[in-house]
Amino acid sequence: MMTYQEAIDYIHSVVWKGSRPGLSRITELLNLLNNPQNGMRFIHIAGTNGKGSTSAMTESVLRAAGYRTGLFVSPYIKHFNERICVSGEPISNEALAAATAMVKPFADSMADAPTEFELITAIGLVYFKEMDCDVVVLETGMGGRLDSTNVIEDPLATVITGIALDHTAYLGDTVEAIAAEKAGIIKKNAPMIWGGFDPAARRVIAEAAEKAGVPFVAAMDTPPANVRIDRNGITLDRGALRDVHIPLMAPYQVQNLCTVLALLAELPARGLPIGEEALRRGLATVRWPGRFEKLSNDPLIISDGAHNPEGIEAAAVAIRTHFPNERVLLLTGVMADKDHSGMVATLSPLAAEVFTLTPDNPRALDAAAYAAEFRAAGVPATGFATVREAVSAAVAAARARHLPLISLGSLYMYAEVTAALEELGVI
Repeated sequence: MMTYQEAIDYIHSVVWKGSRPGLSRITELLNLLNNPQNGMRFIHIAGTNGKGSTSAMTESVLRAAGYRTGLFVSPYIKHFNERICVSGEPISNEALAAATAMVKPFADSMADAPTEFELITAIGLVYFKEMDCDVVVLETGMGGRLDSTNVIEDPLATVITGIALDHTAYLGDTVEAIAAEKAGIIKKNAPMIWGGFDPAARRVIAEAAEKAGVPFVAAMDTPPANVRIDRNGITLDRGALRDVHIPLMAPYQVQNLCTVLALLAELPARGLPIGEEALRRGLATVRWPGRFEKLSNDPLIISDGAHNPEGIEAAAVAIRTHFPNERVLLLTGVMADKDHSGMVATLSPLAAEVFTLTPDNPRALDAAAYAAEFRAAGVPATGFATVREAVSAAVAAARARHLPLISLGSLYMYAEVTAALEELGVI
């Protein structure tokens, strides 16, 4: 019998490293596993940013409506198990070990070994089948057309939250090229919900939907009204719905919420009725950590998983919305292959002081180098050797100066920062 640690070690083993787009390996692996995905109902969600929040809101409403839900997302924040959930509960260590043990001999038998993400996709599908989920909210990895999740054939609906330039080495270096890759999830019979604004991306996706003969629903064509944003979350009206509330406080969640409302309106006709009470309760109780999340009131600490230029721009809008009359303290780290100079340009006007750290990743930009970029932009900044030192200094400054502290970086960095805050007794 495989243990949990053996399962995790196997999933992360060097054999599986790297991203190699293509559906041949996942198709072969699932064939060997008797195609657990067949006969299940899916909502398939892609996009550059926002797909995790959109997936979480959708799953929360479906669960409130009484459905047994599966949720497949990435990346995780603290525990790998968060990537595969049923009815809001992450897969147990025992169930993960059992599903991995079932997949392993078939994966090992393949001449062209699956990638790590393909392996995780197969494990998730095996578990969702075993748990007899009524509906699975399935988030893509970085792509669409060649993403391993795109092996599903008959989703109830597909969603593209928005398009921006990211993962250009794999997906293309124009918005249109990336949109075409994401549009690869569109399937016959499944309405396509578009949550973005970019007109070039919209054209590509609308054309793909027309070609597939499916409805194209642009969520933001029914704009929200009476939007209220405070530190308790967002409340808005959309269409006939009044005072819809989510406990997420970032302005960018308005767009995600509208996308979810447009999606939910399509589901009754596809065999998933959802009452208004369940819709409201599901949205009001949604949890999605690390997305402009308030971690502490004293001092005020907010964390956001922004790690690419569009995400940083969205976080900047959130900072300006909640703190229009003061500069904030920033705690941040970044990958060397991201547009960090652009991020510095966006964040510098908002920052009273910056505390940089080196995330635990071989691709990370050195904290000292990142701090130097902020100083060159005219903002006091210090690079720290460890996450704990950076967090400790930033918290001390927040207390001394009575300023909000905003932590920005990947969701993996969020786990490191929250662990340090717990050690320091702040949260």
